Amino acid sequence: MSAAVIGQAIGLFAVTNVDDLLLLALYFAQGSGRPHTAHAIALGQYLGFAGILAVAVAAGFGAGLLPDAVLPWLGLLPLALGVKAAVQSWRHRHDDEGESERRQNGPRALEVAAVTFANGGDNIGVYVPVFATAGASGTAVYATVFLVLVGVWVAAGRFLATRPVIARALSRWGHIVLPVVLIGVGLLILLEA
Repeated sequence: MSAAVIGQAIGLFAVTNVDDLLLLALYFAQGSGRPHTAHAIALGQYLGFAGILAVAVAAGFGAGLLPDAVLPWLGLLPLALGVKAAVQSWRHRHDDEGESERRQNGPRALEVAAVTFANGGDNIGVYVPVFATAGASGTAVYATVFLVLVGVWVAAGRFLATRPVIARALSRWGHIVLPVVLIGVGLLILLEA
C-alpha cells in the first residue's frame, strides 16, 4: 500500500501544483541577482503549503467522521473546482498577459506564503476527500511526500526561471491542464464508490 500511496501522492502533488511551479519560476525571475531570494521563496512556499496542508488534514479527518456512503460524494468538490477553473479559463482566453512589475527587493517570504496559501483553494478541495479516504497512515504518507516535493518544486521553479521556453509553455498550457486534472480527480473519487 505504501508504494502505491507514494506514487499517488507524487501524481496528486504534481497536478495540483502546476500553477505554483509557474509562480515559483516567476518569483525567481523577479528576484534574480538579489541576495537571499532563493531562501525567501523557499521559506514562503513552505509556510504557505504548510497552511494548505494543515487545513486539508483537519478537514479530511473531520470528513472522516462522515458515513462511508457519503465519502464518494466529496469528489464533487474537485469536480466543481475543475469546472470553475475551466469556465474562468474560457472567459479569459483572449486576455493579454501583462508583465508583472519587478519589485526592488524581490519577493518576500510572507508574500510568497500568502500567495501560495491563497492559491491553494483547489489543493484543499482535492486533498480533503483524498485524506478522508486515506486514513491516518495514508495521510501521513501523503503529507510527507508533499513536503519533500515542495523542495523539489522550489528547485524546479528556479530551474524554469532560467529557461524562458519552458516558462512560456507552462504559462500557455497550465490553464488547460489544471481544470482537466481537477475534473478527472473528482470523477475518479465519485467512481470509486
